[in-house]
Amino acid sequence: MATEKRQRDVAAGRLPPEDYRRNFSDVHPPLDRHQALVEADRCYFCDDAPCMQACPTSIDIPLFIRQIATGNPKGSAETIFKSNILGGICARVCPTETLCEEVCVRNLAEEKPVKIGLLQRYATDSLIDADVQIFQRAAPSGKRVAVVGAGPAGLACAHSLARAGHEVTIYDARPKAGGLNEFGIAAYKAPENFAQREVDYILGIGGIAIETGKELGQDLSLQQLRQDFDAVFLGLGLGAVNALGLGEEAVEGVEDAVVQIAELRQAEDLASLPVGRNVVVVGGGMTAIDIAVQSKLLGAEQVTIVYRRGKAAMGASRYEQELAQVKGVKILHNAMPVAIESDGGVLSGVRFEYTRQSERGALEGTGEVFTLPADVAFKAIGQVSALDPDRLELDCVKGRIVVDEGGKTSLEGIWAGGDCVHGNRGLTVAAVEDGKVAARSIDRALSAAP
Repeated sequence: MATEKRQRDVAAGRLPPEDYRRNFSDVHPPLDRHQALVEADRCYFCDDAPCMQACPTSIDIPLFIRQIATGNPKGSAETIFKSNILGGICARVCPTETLCEEVCVRNLAEEKPVKIGLLQRYATDSLIDADVQIFQRAAPSGKRVAVVGAGPAGLACAHSLARAGHEVTIYDARPKAGGLNEFGIAAYKAPENFAQREVDYILGIGGIAIETGKELGQDLSLQQLRQDFDAVFLGLGLGAVNALGLGEEAVEGVEDAVVQIAELRQAEDLASLPVGRNVVVVGGGMTAIDIAVQSKLLGAEQVTIVYRRGKAAMGASRYEQELAQVKGVKILHNAMPVAIESDGGVLSGVRFEYTRQSERGALEGTGEVFTLPADVAFKAIGQVSALDPDRLELDCVKGRIVVDEGGKTSLEGIWAGGDCVHGNRGLTVAAVEDGKVAARSIDRALSAAP
């Protein structure tokens, strides 16, 4: 007699419609004019500006805050965009609490730091909402550049090159531009289609064409791009998800967190998205937090993040960890997955073993195990590069492209930046800086070419 297949408790529409609207509204409501002026007045406008030094794109933070304080949000936005053309999304997703705000001198007096991220959003939104362009293109250079990847690195590179007068064509494998900003961050961090509005603003400078549905290695070849363009920039991001190595591929209910986040970001009706009653997330970074919180906001009853090391070692910032807990997510530390439990090929739970650090500093199991029941288990243990270094003929380390200080690769005429590059910090703002730096290097090379 055939064994009945276990039924996971996964369903859509667990919440009333108004709950979805409330749950996925802006997690950081914007400052109004009065609030922005009051907050800007808290800045000391330090000469040494430790906040500016902590910013990967070196935004002149004291200057843009002073411009807000004097009633000049347009000038403030211009200051920000000169250093970071994606300053709007970075104001929403950057871990400011571990970058600029962490080094704010008000912390020395045991006060709250200036809300730099919210002030940056106040300034940049004023221009994006009004669609006011502050940059003009230089005279046409006659040079053409291909940018592969329409994420933060590619968009920043393309905008800088367009400003310099070059013609840019961006290719992206997905149906929309935006990369991580469009497909990889929690919906409540950038509601109201902000990522696409920012893309439209960037394209507003002119000189940039986008072709979607074009994947390198499938629809495009690097060799052909080198022949057709004067320079090529690769901003490919990361495409593959790390596996648990527990045979999870054969079990229904074990899913990749990044895939689910992308589906949620593109969903027109959140009530149509199925969510498990008991959800387990394996990982400790921002992706783990994002999928856990969103599962809770979709109506999951029990959501648990399990991380193999202690709280201080988690990749997610302290603020993000606290946000998850406030939303009802439970976080367990010092435990690693050792088995996927299933019934008839259908997930029933995840078995974990508690961990400790050995005298040599290595992570080891204690022998004590426990099992968490699960209708859905999300893998959020980092992404790996999907590049084939041999086919691309680029120097790589662990699947990531090696570049010099200007973003130039081992192949003549090819530059790269963002998460696909060896040594990148894995932050949106770091990818923007990579694109900006590479664009300067490309412009110098093209200007010197006959």
